[in-house]
Amino acid sequence: MAADIKRFRYGDPIETDAVTVGIPVSPGDPRGLKVDANAKTMSCVMSEDTIVYGLGETVRGINKRGWLYKSFNADDPHHEEGKNSLYASQNFILLDDGTDCIGYYFDHPGAVYFDIGYTDIDTCTVSFDDMDLYVYAIEGDTPLEIVREFRRIIGTSYIPPKWAFGYGQSRWGYKCAKDIREVADKYDELDIPIDMIYMDIDYMTDFKVFTVDPEKFPNTADFVAEMKARGIHVVPNTDPGVKIEPGYSVYEEGLSGGHFCKKEDGTELVAAVWPGKIHFPDFLNSDARRWFGDKYKVMTDLGIDGFWNDMNEPAIFYTDEILNGVYEELEELKGREMDIWGFFKFKELMESIDNNPEDYRRFYHDMDGRKVRHDKVHNLYSFNMTKAAGEAFKRNNPGQEILLFSRASFIGAHRYGGVWTGDNMSWWSHLLLNIKQMPSLNMTGFLYSGADTGGFGADTTEDLMMRWIEFSMFTPLFRNHSALGTREQELYRFKRKEDFRHLIELRYALIPYIYDSFVKAAKENDMYIKPLAFDYRSDQNCRDIEDQLLVGDSIMIAPVYEQNAKGRFVYLPENMKFVRFRSAEDYDTEILNKGTHHIDLALNEVAVFIRPGHRLPLAKPAKRVGDIDFENLKYIEG
Repeated sequence: MAADIKRFRYGDPIETDAVTVGIPVSPGDPRGLKVDANAKTMSCVMSEDTIVYGLGETVRGINKRGWLYKSFNADDPHHEEGKNSLYASQNFILLDDGTDCIGYYFDHPGAVYFDIGYTDIDTCTVSFDDMDLYVYAIEGDTPLEIVREFRRIIGTSYIPPKWAFGYGQSRWGYKCAKDIREVADKYDELDIPIDMIYMDIDYMTDFKVFTVDPEKFPNTADFVAEMKARGIHVVPNTDPGVKIEPGYSVYEEGLSGGHFCKKEDGTELVAAVWPGKIHFPDFLNSDARRWFGDKYKVMTDLGIDGFWNDMNEPAIFYTDEILNGVYEELEELKGREMDIWGFFKFKELMESIDNNPEDYRRFYHDMDGRKVRHDKVHNLYSFNMTKAAGEAFKRNNPGQEILLFSRASFIGAHRYGGVWTGDNMSWWSHLLLNIKQMPSLNMTGFLYSGADTGGFGADTTEDLMMRWIEFSMFTPLFRNHSALGTREQELYRFKRKEDFRHLIELRYALIPYIYDSFVKAAKENDMYIKPLAFDYRSDQNCRDIEDQLLVGDSIMIAPVYEQNAKGRFVYLPENMKFVRFRSAEDYDTEILNKGTHHIDLALNEVAVFIRPGHRLPLAKPAKRVGDIDFENLKYIEG
């Protein structure tokens, strides 16, 4: 049957703009959901065979059973199994028992809680602080059919410029033009392809958004043009917090225009992030959104054509209200001997300063005449920052393709930009987490996505970086990014430089396939990266596998994600051609039969499996995406 979708209304929903297609409200409740208005819950029974897909960027596996998830965008770099929230809130789930499947989208902008077999191993319960929402129920014959229908109603995914599929180098700590030039020079000296160098907060004047420090970057427009002449795009970080500083034009304009978020008494909220005390733009107000979006023109007029929006959950380092309360309690503890409970209280006080829930209840939005407390619409903040930029680019830079991606997100933002999965760690477990997050992000429309390759926090290792690249070469967003104070991880700093060059060249050889598969998925509301079970639904082995993925229509990948492993077991749901790549020009092939195989993979080798009846195109490697010959390709037949 064709996918069938119904919409149900509960309470007084806030219009989120996540869904772009008008669907009439149906009476009653969605099939399979037991609704308890008093408890503010919706629940369904899961059979032993039910897999629960979805939720976009979260912790744990592709199958979400067995844990508690909270949709409330969180500035938390510790992406551990015990966490409930990450940077994104994408409230789509899909239940499939192998014969019957149904998808639900809970269109709610505030906190949503998913208890998926945690309290009761056979029950999925969704709960709300306020039961004001739309629920969309989508029925279809297969999970992929349901995903395609969901993607249809939320709108076409963002397609970035072609050069944005190249390799990007980033680090918090590139402080000036000299640092950027040095990175470009060293990559070019080793002939390692590169298309982007990212600038974190250090490029700004005193961390003020929409400024460039003239001492660190004199003649910025000339510098950007110089880098573009080399085929390299400079991509700066953009934060929402506007520094409170008389004379700073962005602050003065925002204040006089009434564009900042206000407290209940009508005064502007004062919080703190990188520059110190700031105001937050009220992105949920159309005038404020237009005003902030137009400020990107300050940067595009310098020739910049790529941006990454950061800190837009929004993150809050502190407010005076919380800080003063902590100071008072610390004063009471001062001079006292602390037993275990006193010490725990001390630690709890310190940890309560940033991103305190009280602060998110402290300010309001003017949603074009409707006053709403922030925590009720928290997850819309980042979406509307991304929307502000995306709409401004269409308005001010017509016909120009601009790269845009964000840390925090909500469904709907996928129409304006991509996402990266935030401040991960240089852990092997986070490489595996990255593998498992990608299909879930694709289900919710975020096709242009990827992680900080090699890990952002902690110190990476050469083997972790190499194995992570062997996965990230298949993700649309391919960026190496690390934190100030960690090991420097530009590829030219490692011993096996030649192997890294070959791997990045392999990515560039694969870009014709990656780009065409991506655009096809975006235009056809399909998935660029899928779990095996979406195409091999009746194969129980595929339903259990989460560390092998389908990329495009033609290939399956099986990354190595364990340290010191010299290979791995792989399950083939049908006969496939195994290609063991060492570079775009150095590889061997072998037909492997359906079943389980152990394959040897040296540290510099990548496993790709070509599906029957398909072929994998390879371009001649180039140093920039713009130099790739997309017409004269060679093919490895499946």
